Amino acid sequence: MEKTTLKVMICDNSAEFGVNLASHLSKKDIYAYTRKNEENIIISSIISDSPDLVITDLTLKDSDAVQLLAKLRSYLKLLPKFIIISDIHNSYIDRQLIECGAAYTLSKPCDKDEIYNVVKLITVRHLPIDCDDAELIITDLIRRLGIPAHIKGYRYLRTAILESAQNPLYLDNMTKMLYPRVAEIYETTPERVERAIRHSIDAAWNRTNKEAMCSFFGCSEENLITRPTNSEFIALATDKLELHMKKNKKNQIYV
Repeated sequence: MEKTTLKVMICDNSAEFGVNLASHLSKKDIYAYTRKNEENIIISSIISDSPDLVITDLTLKDSDAVQLLAKLRSYLKLLPKFIIISDIHNSYIDRQLIECGAAYTLSKPCDKDEIYNVVKLITVRHLPIDCDDAELIITDLIRRLGIPAHIKGYRYLRTAILESAQNPLYLDNMTKMLYPRVAEIYETTPERVERAIRHSIDAAWNRTNKEAMCSFFGCSEENLITRPTNSEFIALATDKLELHMKKNKKNQIYV
């Protein structure tokens, strides 16, 4: 992320959240500012200020994020990226928001560091070849494979790969070790983690992104007949991450 060039508008001017978050992002070399959580004020500010990224709650004082995005499309050809924060845990709403143009959805409660990490993830335009940020590397990989960002499996999968890179023992026993670890982080169950990760890989597979998937697994389309399993995907992604990091340490070019 380039320093001092990213402009983030936070649609909340309260001291408890908006001002606090703006201060936190400013310390990370991001130009962040707040506006009232009202539709007309948000729209006029986006038109006049042209922020790169907008962070808003799903529910506005006089509207909601879905209506906001729809109205903005009638005014602007190119919208800024949106992070929508919601206290409603509903996959249909998440999907609707993504289809309307949101780049990412977050569920409450979420802390400032989590929001910053999402800002960093969705605003990197081109991943540097010598990038040593493991989270960015894995996020770039799973995005190129066509895994939708709005589904829960996207986050679970990314976390599973990062955790496996830090503790290779997880790869030997995903059911008893890795899924419970991810479930602990997201306060859910191992069964839901396993199911969501499988669904995310299914989503990429069903999007017919076979070329990227074949490149990832190093085989031809004829040889990649069935969907990769969770363990196959996570193990290979972990291996690619470790290889990338080792090569960067040696100042070699990673392809």
